[in-house]
Formats: sequence, C-alpha cells, structure tokens
Amino acid sequence: MRVLGVDPGLTRCGVGVVEGIAGRPLTMLGVGVVRTPVDAELGQRLVAVEQGIEQWLDEHRPEFVAVERVFSQHNVRTVMGTAQASAVAMLCAARRGIPVALHTPSEVKAAVTGSGRADKAQVGAMVTRLLRLDAPPKPADAADALALAICHIWRAPAQNRLQQAVALHAATARTTARKGRTA
Repeated sequence: MRVLGVDPGLTRCGVGVVEGIAGRPLTMLGVGVVRTPVDAELGQRLVAVEQGIEQWLDEHRPEFVAVERVFSQHNVRTVMGTAQASAVAMLCAARRGIPVALHTPSEVKAAVTGSGRADKAQVGAMVTRLLRLDAPPKPADAADALALAICHIWRAPAQNRLQQAVALHAATARTTARKGRTA
C-alpha cells in the first residue's frame, strides 16, 4: 500500500509518502513541505498548495491519501487556513479517484507512539525509528505527514473490515425487511 500523508497548512503543508503493509517494515519514498509566501493573496496560496500536492501525486502515484482531520483550535484564523489546505488536498485526490482518509491528530499520535498525547518530538522520534531514518524529518510538518501515512497503513485493514461488516449488516437487514414484507 502506498500512502501520501498530508499535514495541511497554508504556510507549510507537510507531505510524505510511505509504502508498506501493516505488520511489516515500512519504506519512506519521499518527504517534504509545500510552502507558500505569507504575504501572498489567499487564492494564490491555495493554488500553490494545489500545484505542490499535484506534483507529489504525479511523482509518487499513491493508492490512498491520508489527511489530518481539522479540529477546533483556539486561533480561528489558523484553523481556517488549515481547513482550506485540507480541502485542497482532498480535492486533488478526489479529482484522480484516489480514496481519502481523515485521521485526527490524537489517532495519528496513538498509532505511531502509543499515546494520543505525544508531543511533536516523540512523533518525530518514532517516525525516524519506524522508517529507519538517520534523523527526524524537518520541519515537524514533514514528520507529521509521514506519521499520517503510517497511521493509515496500520489502521486501514481494521477500518476496511469494520466497513465491510457494517455494509454486510445493512444488506442483511434490508433482505430480512424485504422478506418480511413479502411473507
């Protein structure tokens, strides 16, 4: 499974590609940051984020895109920029028919470190260890993007089984209801 992780942001949008399957060693295929000028107009910044993500999609051809789920922050301006960059990443993936998964920061931290309350340094250290890197990726947005990809690789099999079970249950309930009407 090849996953592009996206840690959305308007100034620095972390991107990282990880390949592997749950329970096996993972491989980092690329990591970086899409940057936009702080003084540029919002629309131009969003176009720059889109162009950067499109380049990563072209170069790495991921099967999935994992994006950090935006949650309420104290600074409304920051959360708006993060949400806008997140929407651009989802749009780029959807345009290509690539499934998108959203993971909360605490889900990612728990998957990678074992604690949903881990700090940036702990996440960076575990990403470095799990991907057998010489040093933590810099800036932290890049390490967070890799952590998102790792989280998705590890969680996707269980999430897929759960979705299949829910779908099977719904189909069985519909069949039972139809049989009840025809009896």
